Amino acid sequence: MRAFRPLLGATILAAGFVYLTSVAHWDLGRFLQPIRSAGRLWTEPASAAGPGYSSDEQNNIDIYRTSRDATVNITSIVYREGWFFQLVPEKGIGSGFIIKESGEILTNYHVVSGSAPQLTVTLADKKVYKAKILGRDPRNDLALIKIDAGRRLPYLHLGDSDGLVVGQKVLAIGNPFGLAGTLTTGIVSSLDRAIEPEEGRRMEGMIQTDAAINPGNSGGPLLDSRGNVIGINTAIYGPQGNIGLGFAMPINRAKAMLEEFQRSGRIKSPSLGITTVYVAGDLAEMLDLPSRGGLLIQSVERGSAAEESGLHGPSQVVIVGNYRLGVGGDLITAVEGQTVEGNDSLQRVFNRKRAGDILSLTIYRGGRSRNVKVRLGEAPQTL
Repeated sequence: MRAFRPLLGATILAAGFVYLTSVAHWDLGRFLQPIRSAGRLWTEPASAAGPGYSSDEQNNIDIYRTSRDATVNITSIVYREGWFFQLVPEKGIGSGFIIKESGEILTNYHVVSGSAPQLTVTLADKKVYKAKILGRDPRNDLALIKIDAGRRLPYLHLGDSDGLVVGQKVLAIGNPFGLAGTLTTGIVSSLDRAIEPEEGRRMEGMIQTDAAINPGNSGGPLLDSRGNVIGINTAIYGPQGNIGLGFAMPINRAKAMLEEFQRSGRIKSPSLGITTVYVAGDLAEMLDLPSRGGLLIQSVERGSAAEESGLHGPSQVVIVGNYRLGVGGDLITAVEGQTVEGNDSLQRVFNRKRAGDILSLTIYRGGRSRNVKVRLGEAPQTL
């Protein structure tokens, strides 16, 4: 039973992660309070300061000037059913950034999710355009949309998120609480974080930053000190707003999606077709499995890539303590040659795969290990 304790702790922590897009009904008056002081309303130095900026300040100014015009505000209207079955428009606000002069824009999937959302994009010059969705990748919370502005647009350059280090400077531009063109700065606080936003799926390999990001920042760029996009601002910890715990999707994850779109004209998400639970230690031994443990398959979808490759699901169900487990199926002990050490071991590798790729698994079945190659299928397109 010890194997389940870390999972419980992770579940409690993950409950606090929320996406950075919310329904646009903020009352800024609730947040804005006057600064009260006795005496003069301001103070000034004995002698006027010169017009120069520090090198860090100048870096911030230069990046903002070159990046703001390519950062956009996205408004999404989705019609939902009300109390008396009438359709009620629900408006959400997020951010995005232009990646090609012809008007292609990267943002988060959750900014443009829903059935046939009506999308409008507002540029830095306040001009508004209707947008269409080119492709969406719910697994990585990514989306590609496009506007036709009839002119060449400024765009941002994509950097390399694989080379990030903790402590390096980052800058965020977006639309927090509808306040367009907001710049904040911070550092990379940590790397390779796993989060589970509310009503979202688990996301691996996230960039953690203390740059102030809030609802409305979703889909906006996280930039390095050279102005290259190294992440897409996605979620924060806590429902009220920034407390210094923000998370961005690494830009290299988006590059893979963009390359596939360029090749095939659409975005194909991979599908394996299994559910698993991590077992190890005493619990694994109780189930006559190796104590080092692994991911015990709980279900295999009909017609899935997993079924076609011969993976086995459970043959019976047992009750162990408070847990109902399917047993008799395959135990995944390694993924792409890497030993399974937790619930996210498979997901971390899977996130780097595309439909049609080969996934190598080592499984334990019938008292011995064997290697299985799975050609990943294509998941249905999600609205």
